Order: sequence, then structure tokens, then C-alpha cells
Amino acid sequence: MDKIFKALNDPARRALLDSLRKQDGQSLSDLEQVLSLSRFGVMKHLKSLEDAGLIVTRRQGRFKYHYLNALPLQELMDRWVAPFLQPQARALTALKQKLERDTRMGKPDFMMQTFIRCTQDALWSALTEADQMAAYHFACNVVQGNAAIDQPTAFILPNGDAMLRQVTTAFDPKTRIAMTFEPLFMGPNAPSSHMVYLIEDQGGQCKLTIEHYDIAPGQEGFAEGWARLAASLKSYLETGAALKAAM
Repeated sequence: MDKIFKALNDPARRALLDSLRKQDGQSLSDLEQVLSLSRFGVMKHLKSLEDAGLIVTRRQGRFKYHYLNALPLQELMDRWVAPFLQPQARALTALKQKLERDTRMGKPDFMMQTFIRCTQDALWSALTEADQMAAYHFACNVVQGNAAIDQPTAFILPNGDAMLRQVTTAFDPKTRIAMTFEPLFMGPNAPSSHMVYLIEDQGGQCKLTIEHYDIAPGQEGFAEGWARLAASLKSYLETGAALKAAM
């Protein structure tokens, strides 16, 4: 928490976060254009943001790309604001960041990480079993279809409409799931994309990384949905209570 407040207490670092909020996945060269500082100065600010968990980095070839990680900011809201605005504060989300993984899918458009106090088996079940997905999904109470290769999974809203459809394209048991992402809530002709869950057992807790690829222009709002899903999944596995939205 101290690192987050310290990182935010600098206008240069806030400017870098604003730039990543407008366009995620920027390289160091891109971010140098934001500040009137030396390359070393920009790198120093980015290191402080990464140490605070406010950005996620990924190396692709010769370049290192930077992504805004909004979950620590949500943690601040939960701790300092939500208790005064809501009858109950949502479960706090403990967050840190650093993962590199080779992938054939190229550079992701969005990344998010969180740590969950649970077993690898429990997290895998929550991400692959339809009844558990329905239990913690922030907007849907019904999910049809377990995650299985070439099989669809549909997320159904309380009014009976399908919100999202996914087809599992690949997985490595307990470590990786790749799926399509078809945002039916944006209309029948909305472009589909691809996403990946990466699970790492760290002894007593699991690190979950979410990567989203091929996001079409106009679909930048997916980041908020991922933040809600990750927070609800974490609360569900750690406390048994999901964070359902008021529909």
C-alpha cells in the first residue's frame, strides 16, 4: 500500500499511467514521448510503477511493453472509499506483478494479474466448471458448458440473454487455458477476440494472469469487466462469497 501511494505521489508517474490508460501496451520509446525527461529518468519512473504493481510488463522480441494494472487501484477504493459508500466493503485484492511467457499469439492487448489464496486444483475447477463460473461471475447467474477443447461455454444474463460465448481452443491442465471471446452483449456482429488464463502455483496461493488478444477498436471497456471478474473470483475462492453486481 505504501508503494502505491508513493508511486501516485508524482505527476510524472501519473502522466505515464494516464498515457497507458489511453493506449495500453506501449514500449519505452513510446512512453519517452510523454515526459520531457531522459530515457533513464523515464525508466526510473516505470520501475517505481512496476514495483507498486500499477503496471505489468511483457517482453516481445527486442521490446518491452507496459500495461496498466488497475487492480491495485481497485484495492485502494475497496479499503478507503467503499466502506463509506457501501454497506459492506468488497474483499481486498492483494496484487503484485511480473510474468513473462513465450506465446505464439504475439503481443497481448491487455494483461492483468492477481494472487489468490487457494490451491491450484481449486482455481482450475473455478475456471473450467460451469456451475462454479456461474457462482462467481459478476453479472451472470447461469453458465452453460464446461471448458473443454472445441466446446462452447455461454454466460447467460438474468433476463435470459446470452452475454458472452467462449470456445476453448487449448489448455494445459491446471496451468493454461486459451479461449475465444465473443462479446454478444455488444451485438451479434461484434468482433470476437482471444484470451488466455495462466495459472502458477506458489505454495499456499496461486498467481493468475489474464491475457487478452486481438481486441477491436471500441472494445477497450473489457478491462473493467476483467477487473470485476478477477475481484469476484478471488473473493469466491478465498471467502466463499462472490461479488455479484446489482442487476
